[in-house]
Order: sequence, then C-alpha cells, then structure tokens
Amino acid sequence: MDAVELMRTVPTTLFLGGEKRDAENGATFTVFDPATGDALTEVADASPADAMKALDAAVAVQREWAATPARERGELLRAVFEKITARADDFVLLMTLEMGKALPESAAEVKYGAEFFRWFSEEAVRIAGRYTPAPAGNGRILVTKQPVGPCLAITPWNFPLAMGTRKIGPALAAGCTMIVKPASETPLTMLLLAEVMADAGLPKGVLSVLPTSKSGEVTGPLLDDPRLRKLTFTGSTGVGRMLVEKSAKGLLRTSMELGGNAPFVVFDDADVDKAVAGAVLAKMRNGGEACTAANRFHVANTVREEFTAKLVDKLSSYTLGPGTDPDTTLGPLINADQLEKVGELVQDAVGAGARVRLGGVAPEGPGYFYPATVLDEIPAQARILKEEVFGPVVAIAGFDTEEEGIAAANDTEFGLASYIFTRDLDRALRVADALESGMVGINRGVISDTAAPFGGVKASGFGREGGSEGIEEYLETKYVALEP
Repeated sequence: MDAVELMRTVPTTLFLGGEKRDAENGATFTVFDPATGDALTEVADASPADAMKALDAAVAVQREWAATPARERGELLRAVFEKITARADDFVLLMTLEMGKALPESAAEVKYGAEFFRWFSEEAVRIAGRYTPAPAGNGRILVTKQPVGPCLAITPWNFPLAMGTRKIGPALAAGCTMIVKPASETPLTMLLLAEVMADAGLPKGVLSVLPTSKSGEVTGPLLDDPRLRKLTFTGSTGVGRMLVEKSAKGLLRTSMELGGNAPFVVFDDADVDKAVAGAVLAKMRNGGEACTAANRFHVANTVREEFTAKLVDKLSSYTLGPGTDPDTTLGPLINADQLEKVGELVQDAVGAGARVRLGGVAPEGPGYFYPATVLDEIPAQARILKEEVFGPVVAIAGFDTEEEGIAAANDTEFGLASYIFTRDLDRALRVADALESGMVGINRGVISDTAAPFGGVKASGFGREGGSEGIEEYLETKYVALEP
C-alpha cells in the first residue's frame, strides 16, 4: 500500500494488555516526518495510570505464560516472524516515514529485526539445567532456569523494529511478560508489531506497548513497583546511568546497551580497498545513526591518504533526500537537535584544525539533512573523537605504530564495538585482545548478527542481546538440593 493508505490503517492507540485503547486522559502527541518536519499523525500518549494497568495485565498472566510449554512459545514467535516477513513492505515504508532512513536501510532492518523472532523461537526449547551428584556424595544438585518475571523494555528511535524484537523475542521465549516503551520519535513501527503479534495469537496481557511523550513520568512508577523484575534499555549512557540508579531500589535485573564511540583501525598492511568498503558499511549503515557506527577512523599514516581519497570517492556517490525516494541512499537525521549536534561536532573539529575532504555543510530547506562528510587530520582535542556523532561523518586521524593505534582506539570511555583491518592474522587476534570493547570486527564493516551476543563494556553498558547468551538475560537460576 502507499504512504497515505498506510497512515490511515496504522495503529495509533496504546496496545495495553493486548487491547487497543486510548490513553486514560485521552491525550495524544505528534509523530513527525524527519524528511519534511511535518506531522505524520497523532499517537496516544500513555499516562502513569496506563503504565500501571499494563503492569497489572503482565503480572496477571505471568505465571500462565511461564507455564506455557516452551514449544508453544517458540511456535508463536515463529508465527510472528512469518507475519512480519509477509508484511515487510508495510514495515519498511512505515519505518522510513517516521525515522527517515532510506528504503533499502529500512528493508535491511525489517529482515534483521524479524530474524530475532525466528532465532529465539528456536532458543525457547533449548533452556537447560543440570543434574549432578554432590562432590561430597551427600546428595544431588538440581539446577533449573526460570523466567525472571515481568519486564520493562525501553527502546530507541534509530532501529524502531530491531531494538524491540531483540528484547521481546528472548523475553517471551524465556516465559516473561513485557511492557515496551518505544521512543516518542518512532512509536508507529512498534505499534504495528504489536498488532501483528496479536494477529499471530499472542495471549492478552503478555505484551503491552505504551508510546508516551513523558518517559520518566510513565516508567518511574513501573521501576518503583516490586512486581516488575527486569529492566532492559537501549539508549544513551547518560539516561542509562539514571535508569540503573532508579532500578537499584528494587534490585532489578538490568541490561544496558548504551552509547558507542567505535574506532575503525586500518593498519599499514591492510587491503586498502577492502578497508574502504568496510568503512562505508561501518559508517553509513543507518545513515550513521547506529551505536555500532564507526566514529573514529585511526589510519596508519603510510596508507592514510590512499584510504581517505578512495573513501571520499565512494561517499561522493551518496544521494541525500527523503527516505521514501527510491533514488535516495542517505535520508535525513531524526530531528533538529541531532542535526545541530552533528553540525557542532564538525565545526568544532574544523575550528581545531581538521581538513574537510567532503561535505561538512547542511543544505538549506525543510527536513533534517546532513551530507556524507569526511574530515581528515583530526586533532586530538577535537570533540568528535570523544563524543558519539550519530551521523554520516567520517573523522580520520593518523598513527604510526601498532601500539599507537591501539592506544588511540582505547582512548574513550565507551567500549561497544571496534573494527580492525589488517592482512596479518596474528596482529588481528593480538589487537582484538587488546581492544577494550565488547565486539570486534576483523576485516568486516558490519558485525551485528542475531546468532551472536551483542553488547559492550565500560560506559557502553552490560548484558548481551542475541545469540544463545541473549535469553539468559531473562532467566533466573534456581538450585534444588536433593537427598542422596
């Protein structure tokens, strides 16, 4: 269907306990198109009272959902995967309308996001325990895994589907109920997902989706309620720290996928063409608005000019425009604040002595557009080396020795992802061990995989999503002591 028809049919109410409802006070907020700045639609604006109703619903069915056979939970998730795939075109267009990314980027996310339901449909039946004799011979040790209980997921705007599915998938597979609070910039994709899940047969109460413009007011009472047992959050480190403090009162299980400032290290023995191709993927995926996006390009001085010139050539071909235009390869940033931040970081770097090799100036007109930009000779004091840019800006700095490259890569409070390009396997493994990040890509520019554990260290958070590790975040371990 076209955009007009899709916007007529997309759900805009709360999905509360499995039912579509208006907010308790009838309030709504506006969702905007970042390509134009115009309003897309009005969405129900959840209140604290709505949040407590959602928790009531989750608690009421928690025991029943946990007791549902793992095979049935898995088959439901598989059915949702099939339905997302069948409606992929709707998800793609809706995501582009509310988030702005180019259609091919949205298509890639829909495929990636749906895959979490297929993956965790298979993981649901693999929840295992153990049964062993006690070493002293005085009994038996039985270890089982049980669902944590009702969960709260707070998701960001940059991946409106996948950041939700990689939380909902393992939670439901483990036998937990969940409340999702999507970002106010992009609630529509998650509301459509909830509708699809209901169509697939999801029991009422197992999932609620609460869009709101008042995140703290709505999530605060949930975090204070002892019936909530788990918080999972993807977003900025600053907000993550506040949520960890807030959840400490109830000693909630928490998973935090926070900010990134990924280094992209190109050594002097790298295949430069391969490194350039990897850089395009690592930087330009999702228009640069990704926590795994390469932010700091540390390139050996002996190959820096070759790498930079070839990268400029590749990025010069990007077409800036509305994400819904089939010719567009780079859509707008999410909003005016993000546009301003990207511009400030670029101007700060240039003011400190960086050289602009491509782009660097936002076009005039409506929407929040910023062109593909390459900066070279970034001085050490530039903010762009310390702060996550979250936009299509490449910041290149040189180094001479392997030790200097590693030190530059680790010179950040963050530790989510890192990228290495080298032909030397020994060096690749040595550097991967030395890098302070939760994920490392060797000679590849995209590392996200549903079958692999996603997460960081340092100020990039804790906990893992995806892989066989992902479901463990939603399980508690119980030990039962048995007589001999």
